[in-house]
Amino acid sequence: MLRWVLIFLVIAVVAAVFGFGGIAGAAAEIAKIIFYIFIILFAISIVMGLLGKRRR
Repeated sequence: MLRWVLIFLVIAVVAAVFGFGGIAGAAAEIAKIIFYIFIILFAISIVMGLLGKRRR
């Protein structure tokens, strides 16, 4: 998932350099949304990992 964030970030930067404001803004928004989803899933996996180790 982090790979998709980086892909959309690169698309946004390239589009911004060439002056495509709408495309750059859309790609940046998609990258932000995917990044936040990644952070939430990462936090959940850390919590589940800590809870799983305590039960053993």
